[in-house]
Amino acid sequence: MPWARTSGRYPRRMPLVRPFRPEDTDAVVDAVKTVYDRYGFAWDPEGYCADLFDVARSYPEPENRFWTAEHEGRAVGCVGLMTFGRIPGERGSATVVDGDPRVAGADCELVRLYVHPDAWGLKLGRTLTQTVIEEARARGCDTLEIWSDKKLAHAHALYEGMGAVRVGERICPGDPDQSPEWGFALPL
Repeated sequence: MPWARTSGRYPRRMPLVRPFRPEDTDAVVDAVKTVYDRYGFAWDPEGYCADLFDVARSYPEPENRFWTAEHEGRAVGCVGLMTFGRIPGERGSATVVDGDPRVAGADCELVRLYVHPDAWGLKLGRTLTQTVIEEARARGCDTLEIWSDKKLAHAHALYEGMGAVRVGERICPGDPDQSPEWGFALPL
C-alpha cells in the first residue's frame, strides 16, 4: 500500500476502500454512532440502525454492495449502493412512491455514507462516494438517488460538487428523529 507524506508529518498509510467484511461490524457501528452523537441524532439499534448490525442481510448482493473505508488498519467509514427498477417520473424531480418521497428516474441509491470524525479531512467521503458512482456506472445505472439529513451541509457540498442536483425534500421514513432531508439526483 502506498505511503503519503505531508510536510511536518510522519508517513501514514493511505485510506483504503474495500468490500465490507463481517468483522468490520463493530468499527462501522462505532463510526456511524459517533457521527450520530456529534449531530444529536437518536441512536436506534433495534430499528432505524439495525441494518448496520447485519449488513449481509440488509444489503444482499448482487443487487446491492456495501464498502468499508479503512485507515491505518481501522474501519473508519462506510457506504452502500442499492439498485432497483427505475423510479417513475421525470428525472431531476421528486415523486412519491408507496407514500415516500423519492428521486424520479433513479435506478440506484447511495446509502449509509458515514466517516468517523477522527478520519475527517482524509477525503474519505469523496472516495466512498466515487466508489458508489463507479460501481453504479459499471452496472449500467443511469441516475443515483441520495437523501441526506439537512444538518449535513458538508455532505451536500460534496454531492453537489460531484454533479448531484438537489431535487426535493422529505421527512426521513422510519427515522425516530423524523429528520428533514434533502434529496439529490446524480446523473451517471
